[in-house]
Amino acid sequence: MARLSCFSTAFFLIFALICTIDVMTGGEGSLRAEQCGGACAYRCSATSHKNPCIEFCNMCCNKCLCVPSGTYGHKEECPCYNNWKTKEGGPKCP
Repeated sequence: MARLSCFSTAFFLIFALICTIDVMTGGEGSLRAEQCGGACAYRCSATSHKNPCIEFCNMCCNKCLCVPSGTYGHKEECPCYNNWKTKEGGPKCP
């Protein structure tokens, strides 16, 4: 019985790790709308322009349901986030 319990625990931990990695990588649609605030706060934590960054990041996250991992770059993880452009053709999402 103890062997079964260890197997169940190991399976649960591996499953939890896989789910966590999926959210951390920022894959398309990996977030729920209520998670955008925290993801954008982290995404914008290294910029000196926090308010506009958070505002645009939240707008992009609510549309795409993803935020790229890290504080800069990695936009290839979220094509919707990466491909949304301003009228001038620049990136809309930070």
